[in-house]
Formats: sequence, C-alpha cells, structure tokens
Amino acid sequence: MSEKVFRLKVGKKGEIYTTKEFRELAGIKAPGEVIAVVKRGVVIIKRPISLEELLRGEPLVRITFEEAERLSEEAQREYGL
Repeated sequence: MSEKVFRLKVGKKGEIYTTKEFRELAGIKAPGEVIAVVKRGVVIIKRPISLEELLRGEPLVRITFEEAERLSEEAQREYGL
C-alpha cells in the first residue's frame, strides 16, 4: 500500500480537522472514535477494529478447553480469586 500524506488543520481548542479523503482512506466513520498513538513525536491515528472484524480474522492463538481451564485456574490462584 502506498503512503499518502495529509496536512490537517488544528483548531484553537486543539481539535484536529480531517478531510473526507483522509477519513475514507482510513475507514473512519462519523460519529465514532479513533485510536491515537503518540511515540517519540509521531502520531498514528487509526480506526478501532470492530468485534465483527476481529471474529472474522484468524485466531491469535489456538488452545484446547483444558489449556484454557488450566490458565484460568492459575490466574485465579495468582490473583487470589
């Protein structure tokens, strides 16, 4: 995917104004929310992943029921639950 650079306006109260093209390319819909990450002066703005998208994707890990039960019991012991 090629990179596209946008110059956005900042209002008097610190609001960041985006363009329609920016929102469309980023998949941002209004009203809604975005995730903003700031690291060493670099700002990354992205849309949150919906539950539906997360469930459609590949699982991050595959474990058996028994393994999940064991991990749950360990966490409960660790946190005194």
